[in-house]
Amino acid sequence: MTVEEYKEREGRSKKLLLWFAMISFVMVFAGLTSAYVVSKSRADWKNFDMPSAFLISTVVILISSITFHLAKKAIQVNNRAQTTTYLLITLVLGLAFVYLQFEGFSQLINLGLYPTGPTSTVTTSFLYVVVVTHLLHLLGGLISILIIIYNHFKQKYNSSQTLGIELGAMFWHFLDFLWLYLFLFLYFFK
Repeated sequence: MTVEEYKEREGRSKKLLLWFAMISFVMVFAGLTSAYVVSKSRADWKNFDMPSAFLISTVVILISSITFHLAKKAIQVNNRAQTTTYLLITLVLGLAFVYLQFEGFSQLINLGLYPTGPTSTVTTSFLYVVVVTHLLHLLGGLISILIIIYNHFKQKYNSSQTLGIELGAMFWHFLDFLWLYLFLFLYFFK
């Protein structure tokens, strides 16, 4: 087996493991959204409008998916400067997404919609659980971006070695589309 064949096999194995992880995440959120659907029939279910910060965060996370894609394309043609720029923009957008999620929580609390306590509702508790669970997964994505940026500065990526950026981009795109699904589900399924 040549070095190239070994690297190709290793890359396929890592991508397959990532796919398995992402499928397990889908199962977690399928369970949460199923529980949301079933709980909607409860007498204490209350409808509310989604905070505007959640809509803005959705736009931010989708833009970050584009910048991550551009970073991957830039390294494939050995444009290190553009790769750096797009990776850093993706990191900033990811952090902005997290900030906006907490701003959304703040907007809910200002409306008197608490996740726990005597004034909480099952509806807002579900919303908080779904969003916080997604944020925990996104934390993994932010950590992977930081590792990718570190490896990029250590010059571990070039046009013939893009596996780390490819894996990070796959996971980030997955998180973005997962949030888009969750946002649309929570927005339209009232």
